[in-house]
Amino acid sequence: MGLDKHGIAKRIAKEVKNGMYVNLGIGIPTLVANYLPEGIEVVLQSENGLLGMGPFPTEEQVDADMINAGKQTITTLPGSAIFNSAESFAMIRGEHVDLTILGAMEVSEKGDIANWKIPGKMVKGMGGAMDLVASAKNIIVAMQHTARDGSSKLLKECTLPITGVDCVKKIVTDLAVLEVVDGGFKLLERAPGVSVEDIKAATAGNLIIEGDVPEIQV
Repeated sequence: MGLDKHGIAKRIAKEVKNGMYVNLGIGIPTLVANYLPEGIEVVLQSENGLLGMGPFPTEEQVDADMINAGKQTITTLPGSAIFNSAESFAMIRGEHVDLTILGAMEVSEKGDIANWKIPGKMVKGMGGAMDLVASAKNIIVAMQHTARDGSSKLLKECTLPITGVDCVKKIVTDLAVLEVVDGGFKLLERAPGVSVEDIKAATAGNLIIEGDVPEIQV
């Protein structure tokens, strides 16, 4: 079975703690805003210049001028602040972001991430990814465990251009929750309907398994 993109976002939302400043990357990470635990105060930062991002708007709430870094329409919360991207990146580079949630094309067992370019394909630019992975205190990756051809995206070494080295702390895929530790990917949880053997077969990097592995609860 495995998790769909909303399931991945729901599981990652459980990693967000009260008082955190959190940057959400393009793709699955933006969905985390819809599933934050009740009763906690979190400030979501968008690198195009916003603190205090809310959940995605309903049809009646849509304002075409209010967008995130992925150009999706968003809402703001009371007390939010809007500013230019230079100030936004001063916050990022100044290490004021507690948690960054990013998508990835590949992650290595050492915590390296590749998420900005596929050689030979047109790319608009690296965006803020390199600043974020160099400056965030904690990085969680949301991604598919395998590529469309079935090959693993969790590798011994990344094959695509690197965005950052030794920076990823945790990964949530459609199959599993994994922590990057010395020696490889430590399997923490498995998706409903997914066996440990399934995850082993889908992981090219070293997979560390200790005892019974519980199912992800979302």
